[in-house]
Amino acid sequence: MEALVMAGQLILGLTILVGIHELGHMLTAKWFGMRVEKYAIGFPPKLVSKQIGETEYMIGLIPLGGFVKISGMIDESLDTATLNQEPEPWEFRAKPAWQRLIVMMGGIIFNVITGIIIFAALTYMYGESYLLAKDVQYGIETNEIGEQMGLRDGDKIVAVNGKPLVEFQEVYSPDVLLGQNGSYTVERNGQQVQVPVPSNLIDKLADGNKVGFIMAREPFEVASVKAKSPASAAGLQPGDRITQVGNQPVQFFHDFQQTLQANKGKTIALQVERNGQPVTLKTNVDQDGTLGFYPKLLLPRATREYSLLASIPAGAEKAFSVITTNIKGFAKIFRAEVSPSKALSGPIGIAQIFGGNFSWVNFWAITAMLSMVLAFMNFLPIPALDGGHVMFLTYEIISGRKPSDKFLENAQKVGMVLLLGLMGFAIFNDFFKLIFN
Repeated sequence: MEALVMAGQLILGLTILVGIHELGHMLTAKWFGMRVEKYAIGFPPKLVSKQIGETEYMIGLIPLGGFVKISGMIDESLDTATLNQEPEPWEFRAKPAWQRLIVMMGGIIFNVITGIIIFAALTYMYGESYLLAKDVQYGIETNEIGEQMGLRDGDKIVAVNGKPLVEFQEVYSPDVLLGQNGSYTVERNGQQVQVPVPSNLIDKLADGNKVGFIMAREPFEVASVKAKSPASAAGLQPGDRITQVGNQPVQFFHDFQQTLQANKGKTIALQVERNGQPVTLKTNVDQDGTLGFYPKLLLPRATREYSLLASIPAGAEKAFSVITTNIKGFAKIFRAEVSPSKALSGPIGIAQIFGGNFSWVNFWAITAMLSMVLAFMNFLPIPALDGGHVMFLTYEIISGRKPSDKFLENAQKVGMVLLLGLMGFAIFNDFFKLIFN
């Protein structure tokens, strides 16, 4: 069921984003009087289609992309049958370079606008929940990756890159995870200790278990219990505070999770505090190392509210931070600090980001992020991507010389080979990580 939920979210998210991207190309092309022959979401074979005026609107069976066919344009279809004839006034190639440039930028612009709108809407509706560093009174939990760096359970992080830590989520800032010479300053046994961040930290996180790298130690209680779960069968109730698993006392949620992982598939006793009284329950731990309840974490959190007007720049800042993070990530790859096989993901990796539990807030937040990633990737100066067309059109505008149709056709072929190779690598990489990680 979780796999179906992940696949459904992936297909829905990509359908929305690809539809918006191709809509940007189509509307700008029609605006300048170009003939749009086909607008397609998904790739053939064709599921449904409808002809409206000069344009066929199609939904394809393969939901991992889409395209717009504009007359007189050398694109991934490599339809060059009419290029030896004089261009008709409604063809792409007959229009001024600046108009063609706007058409090629249309999809990218629409994706950027979409990302900003979604982030702004989420910010306006839900605000920003945050945990102040001063309220992380029990310090942090870490895992083997953090321990290799020099972090220890119970450390209190007081500064990141020398800057005093105000909001706890700043420990995950791209400036420290993707930057150079990053560091954490921690308070340990009454002394301050400097913990350097290795340049290949992202590589290690991609290769290991990200959960628990740095987490606030948090007391917890049961918020709600899933129906037909081991927790429900055992009689666990909202408001219960679990104090012991078997013979192991637990105070923090991270400790509780680790103890359950060590008891997968076993029957265990839970010591619970209910309305101030101790209660003993017996339950089974499922094969995933869970009981089936939602926790309520008990460190105090605040919410930063935004007006409608203030949410727009805040949403734009979040949207463009996705692009700057991607740029820093690419820089890590080019400096050989991160392995491409660990940094690049295909459809399976993207589906796993959505997760197996559906939440509209989570879905739209990830969709907004992917919209910005799609805009960034399409802007890369690779033939067959929008960025390749933008590169050649910018050259034409600056030099006054248009590359020959033969050159553009060959560049398109090279770009298609590169893209297909990259896509094949990403899909293979997904399966490899799924099987061996």
